[in-house]
Amino acid sequence: MVSFHYIELPCGQRGFTTNVGRTERKVVMKRKFSDRANWRRILKKSYACIPMDEPHFRGFVTLYRIHELRDPLWKEYNGRRMCLADRGYLWMQHFPRGEHFVVTTMFDDKGQVVQWYIDICKIQGLTDQQVPWFDDLFLDIVVLPTGEKLLLDEDELEEALDEGQITPRDSAMAQKTAGRLMELINQNKFPYFDLSLTHRRLLLDKLGWEKGLV
Repeated sequence: MVSFHYIELPCGQRGFTTNVGRTERKVVMKRKFSDRANWRRILKKSYACIPMDEPHFRGFVTLYRIHELRDPLWKEYNGRRMCLADRGYLWMQHFPRGEHFVVTTMFDDKGQVVQWYIDICKIQGLTDQQVPWFDDLFLDIVVLPTGEKLLLDEDELEEALDEGQITPRDSAMAQKTAGRLMELINQNKFPYFDLSLTHRRLLLDKLGWEKGLV
């Protein structure tokens, strides 16, 4: 069963990330919001949040379509430079209920997957405006369409533990979650590769975004 909750928020309404804990620390846990309301790079966008209750996925799916931006966002992995955000790009996020991770699928303006980015998180939540958020636990997994896999920011997790930003339990949970996900990915059993494609087609059609006009 799919129901829709559509939100159009002006850029600059509030921060994209909120520090949790002592701000004087070098490494600080961040609360990240799916609407990216203060992402200054973006000049015009569309955003939608969709609660979903399906046999293979229960939680929230958000869509973030970029219409205009100051300049493209580029990232380099293993010497390969990739564009992650540009005009017409779509970022889809899956917030699975009861899990300690969030999956962001980045599509280019042709609808091709650029990368899957998995944030390991401590908790998930919703704002009063029904915007999903998560508290980032530093560890990230990147999977490219080529099959390349990267586990990122292990040093930040260790530093956060050393500085008291997270507990030993938080650190162990993050590592256990990342390990479980990497095992699923290596066994080709990670469901979000297929779900991201299925949900993109379904939700763009339901929202009327299939032609990229919204």
